[in-house]
Amino acid sequence: MDYFLSEEQQMIVDIARQITDERIIPNRAELDEKHEFPREILNDMAKADLFGVPIPEEYGGFGGGCFDIVLTVEQFGRGCIGVGTAFAANFLGVYPIILAGSKEMKEKYLPDVAAGKKFGAFGLTEANAGSDASGIKTTAVLDGDEWVLNGTKQWITNGGEAQIYSVVAITDRSRGPRGASIFVVEEGDPGFSCGPKEKKMGIRASSTTELIFKDCRIPKDRLVGRQGTGFITVMKTLDLSRPGIAALGVGLAQGALDQAAAYAKQRQQFGKPIIGFQAVQHMLADMAIGIESARSLVYSSAKHIQAHPKDMSKVSAMCKAYATDVAMKVTTDAVQVMGGYGYMCEYPVEKMMRDAKILQIYEGTNQIQRNVIGQEINKEYS
Repeated sequence: MDYFLSEEQQMIVDIARQITDERIIPNRAELDEKHEFPREILNDMAKADLFGVPIPEEYGGFGGGCFDIVLTVEQFGRGCIGVGTAFAANFLGVYPIILAGSKEMKEKYLPDVAAGKKFGAFGLTEANAGSDASGIKTTAVLDGDEWVLNGTKQWITNGGEAQIYSVVAITDRSRGPRGASIFVVEEGDPGFSCGPKEKKMGIRASSTTELIFKDCRIPKDRLVGRQGTGFITVMKTLDLSRPGIAALGVGLAQGALDQAAAYAKQRQQFGKPIIGFQAVQHMLADMAIGIESARSLVYSSAKHIQAHPKDMSKVSAMCKAYATDVAMKVTTDAVQVMGGYGYMCEYPVEKMMRDAKILQIYEGTNQIQRNVIGQEINKEYS
């Protein structure tokens, strides 16, 4: 379908598609098998200026909005959402700085991110703080001109690979949700370390580690925004980033359909290609309907968020939940269309199916997204 992209937006899509076709797809199987972080591919993205897409122009970026980043990560998702996640998590890590950081903080960090010289990561999840972010145990205590952080973050994307970490910590537990703040922790800060890389079912090209803080001392000016506004910034950050996860789902589903349809055209049974059988045609048709529906919802949600940044929670949750559910179904059906071949590692759809599952879990499970949607509907009709 024609979504009437501007000349600049079409250029972003074309560049991202070229990197996907020439760099991601030929290397995705090896990256998955070796659990290897795709640094060389990310460097190619940086040379193409794609890391600057959502960074404001005054800090060396393209100044694009939510829709522009959606267009970019959709293409990467078509190739490998492990690589796409490594790219997208970079912005999850710096969105708090863009949203709430001081001018000085933005000038310090954002130009290097836009140039691809430094990567970002977002430190929120803990062993007892996943869907319930209020369960955070990591603390930050002001000691003179320094904040002292103690605690452990879990399952942090780009952990061990990033240079800039936006970390959520409790500064006043007595204030409940208003007692959380966000801090920038840099690679090499004393008392900060990362655990070993986790072994995962999917998205193996992305790095996932613990972040460990043992009397980690950082300068006082690394506080993002005002003390006690951490959860507000976290919610805004996730609302802004979830369409990107949805776009990864759309791209992944599209890649799976491409594989299944190509296979169905060449696989012969009972004297003809299996795409000629109605049962297979209906499966492919349902896959295509789901993908185009998800793409339309993600695109419209991203445009809504750009136009109405104070009213984005419901549409962000809707597109994330729907598109990632579609990705799970489409990749599962792609394996089914390809039968025994689809189950073999020789073909990419088994990897796509493994990868798809995380989309329904990270950055807020799809059950939590439905909670958000339901709560917003309740407000609308109260």
